[in-house]
Amino acid sequence: MGSNKICINCGRKMKQQFIGLHHCECGISWKKDIGYFERTPDMIFALERKVVGKKTKQVPVIRYK
Repeated sequence: MGSNKICINCGRKMKQQFIGLHHCECGISWKKDIGYFERTPDMIFALERKVVGKKTKQVPVIRYK
């Protein structure tokens, strides 16, 4: 298995930062719930812990400076 996301802008393979979050060198990113979007310099990508039932899951979030 591996990253099979292809950039819609330049056609290159996107690299996975977190599960559900991929980036391309040209400035396009893909997030599972949002889809494709353009990165800006004020975006910070982080993992946030969420409690689901008895389990703690880490999900990627986008924060702004």
